Amino acid sequence: MVDVVVTTTGGIEEDLIKCLAPTYKGDFSLPGAYLRSKGLNRIGNLLVPNDNYCKFEDWILPIFDRMLEEQSTKNILWTPSKVIARLGKEINDQSSYLYWAYKNSVPVFCPGLTDGSLGDMLYFHSFRNPGLVIDVVQDIRAMNGEAVHASPRKTGMIILGGGLPKHHICNANMMRNGADYAAFINTAQEFDGSDSGACPDEAVSWGKIRGSAKTVKVHCDATIAFPLLVAETFAKAAKEFHETDI
Repeated sequence: MVDVVVTTTGGIEEDLIKCLAPTYKGDFSLPGAYLRSKGLNRIGNLLVPNDNYCKFEDWILPIFDRMLEEQSTKNILWTPSKVIARLGKEINDQSSYLYWAYKNSVPVFCPGLTDGSLGDMLYFHSFRNPGLVIDVVQDIRAMNGEAVHASPRKTGMIILGGGLPKHHICNANMMRNGADYAAFINTAQEFDGSDSGACPDEAVSWGKIRGSAKTVKVHCDATIAFPLLVAETFAKAAKEFHETDI
């Protein structure tokens, strides 16, 4: 039921890394210097050992090698979404949403592909085996094209959190004079002027959401609100579909 996914680099790499090694639950108040001495990286209240990233490097660099070879021998033009699809294929793990996106041909866009460990790996690879090119222009055409060519169908946005993915999704819908539905779920506030905190009505002023659209902003942690939303909508519909199908 999903046509397109837009995410951060963290939303790409951590999905893959968790298939290679576990992440642990810690605490928001654990001291950084102590964690550093133990080789642990903190993401909020999650702890990721340095070794996880070493395993990620060992896994992904040979894939980049093969991609570079295909770029040269098969004239493949790599884009961020093509790279992500390839990684979803290569991880071959049912606990990965990238695997399922690849299996179902759902494009996953990441406008800031180098902003994370994945960028570190591309940096390392550029010294070890230089020449891999990833074309972001083709992806912005593809992303905006998803919205433009959706007509005469309507488009809807479910945006968890804020930042670059939120703006990328809204901006693509500006190319079609606005989305018809929008649900924002985040804890960001408007007072700092950030796009993350912006309510749907601000996007209406840009033509990113239609004036006639049905919109809502839920001021809540997305990990709390989104499972409830899915349980009462998409999951319910899927259950009814399968029962009818049987």
